[in-house]
Amino acid sequence: MTRVDGRDVRAPLSLEADVVIVGSGPAGAAAAREAARLGASTLVLEEGRWFAPGEFPLSSFDAMAASYRDMGASVVLGAAPTPYVQGRMVGGSSPINGAICWRLPRDVYDEWVTADPALGDALPFDEIERTTSEVEARLEVRPTDPSVAGAKNQLLARGAEALGLAHRPIRRNVSACEGLGRCMQGCPGGRKLSVDATLLTDAERDGATVASSIEVTRVTQERGRATGVVGVSAGGARVTARARRAVVLAASAVQTPALLLKSGLSRGPVGHHFQCHPGVSMAGRFPEPVRMWEGATQGHEVTGLRHEGLKFEALGFGLAVMSSRLPGVGRAFAREVDDLAHQLDWGAAVRAEAEGRVRVVAERTVVTFTPTARDVARYRRGLRVLGEMMLAAGADHVAPGVRGFAPRVTSVRELLDLERSGPTSAAAYTAAITHMFGTCRMGSRPRDSVVGLDFAHHDAAGLYVADSSVFPSNLGVNPQVPIMAVATLAARRAVGAVDPTPPTRRRLDLT
Repeated sequence: MTRVDGRDVRAPLSLEADVVIVGSGPAGAAAAREAARLGASTLVLEEGRWFAPGEFPLSSFDAMAASYRDMGASVVLGAAPTPYVQGRMVGGSSPINGAICWRLPRDVYDEWVTADPALGDALPFDEIERTTSEVEARLEVRPTDPSVAGAKNQLLARGAEALGLAHRPIRRNVSACEGLGRCMQGCPGGRKLSVDATLLTDAERDGATVASSIEVTRVTQERGRATGVVGVSAGGARVTARARRAVVLAASAVQTPALLLKSGLSRGPVGHHFQCHPGVSMAGRFPEPVRMWEGATQGHEVTGLRHEGLKFEALGFGLAVMSSRLPGVGRAFAREVDDLAHQLDWGAAVRAEAEGRVRVVAERTVVTFTPTARDVARYRRGLRVLGEMMLAAGADHVAPGVRGFAPRVTSVRELLDLERSGPTSAAAYTAAITHMFGTCRMGSRPRDSVVGLDFAHHDAAGLYVADSSVFPSNLGVNPQVPIMAVATLAARRAVGAVDPTPPTRRRLDLT
């Protein structure tokens, strides 16, 4: 048996494996693939369900309700409450993201080593690079094919070129993309090589079991050692999973620290140092139809200001989501909808310096985060550059979407005014958070970190963390491939650290 569907589990269920992994997104899938490849019997527990490509709803809102956590409306609290987006399905956010693939930037890695030199010896950059190359080969990562780019991506290239900014087609994990523009809803043609269709299937081939629709609620411990997890199935039954060798948490930078706190593992900066990439966006209206819902969802990016903490991307939304971003009511709104084919959105991802926190309050996970003044200045800078690129690419006007500022802008001078003297409150800007990091930092000093440089928890033997919560900082780029590479290394450490002899390949025990 390689799959268990928690929707059908209505009586208590006990499971046992060498390695129990919580979470099936990029981190959990990569850890499972490596653990199973090394011969350990492997169990993956996932709160969400499996989706076959044909099961993804056509409607954007129906798709979000089915496969996003909180329908994509989870919110960080603070001076500027901001939604953050996470998938809740087998594969995590991988089946519903833009398929953007970046390697871990060397300059970011160097920052980590400068702050904690021991990391350079424990995780050599060359080892990360080799593992990344293996992951990219499996995901068939390649630049977006011009034949499926679509107007929204081509216009971004034109605007960046006019401003003299470095830009390139986005490298994506897709195969024979048809340019349907539905990456954020789940590809109906199965063209995205998300981890559910690649790394997890590899793990299953090597004997791993994936148990979906089971929410893990606590890590179990005996005499200072993690022994497994307990949870509840979507069918309402108690599920117990015992780990003979290791428990690996790969549930995200929000859910992993929350699970540790719920399990009484609160020593150290658990949930602290929450970092992320808030994104702001600009809408623009072009004389010719651009039909932003067609073509590769996110097929082009501008990298020329990454040193400033800004990266620009084409965006693609379904009609319902795009319509929700339009201004006006009544007839004014109807006119905007009628003109929808001429409008598009581009985004600026900000490498924010602010740090927030993940807490558990009355059994509920609460995330707090407030951008700094410099972060808000990056919002303004990003919007100014987005607007300039749009005007240079031929837009007749742009809409910054900033409260307290002009709703429509037609000149670079007005954009300069926005950057120099626009609102200083983060609450004035429409933003969303997609990438989160740092809440279970790895490090050589237990007082400053949650896990060591071998990914092992400082207090609970046999417990490892393998997702972006271990990253010492945010990356400034899309993290799914670095997460997979690091999680692969974490699994290698977890399987190898417990017993120096090769594990005996065993199928999962189900009782």
